[in-house]
Amino acid sequence: MKNFWIKKIIKMIFIAAAALLLFSLVVMLLWNALVPEIFNGPVLSFGQAVGLLLLAKIIFGFGRGWGGHRHPGHWKKKIHQKMSSMTEEERKAFKEKLGAKFKMHCDDGD
Repeated sequence: MKNFWIKKIIKMIFIAAAALLLFSLVVMLLWNALVPEIFNGPVLSFGQAVGLLLLAKIIFGFGRGWGGHRHPGHWKKKIHQKMSSMTEEERKAFKEKLGAKFKMHCDDGD
């Protein structure tokens, strides 16, 4: 049983290292294809791309995926909780206010 966990940990470390190298390569290639030409910026080496990727993860967080620490249905639960504690009149007013806001933000001035 102990051998199973050691193999699993080694496999996870290998996958994480491979992902870091692959993402760093993508960052380096995209940076070098775009930034020097568009912004007259510097060309990155592979090591600098690894550092830039790690710096971005430190600055923007180590949450799950791109969405941070919240799970996908977080806002739905929050709205449901808010709506369940309202009276029927408050719910109607909330829906109208939300509808007006949504319409305002979605109108393209047609």
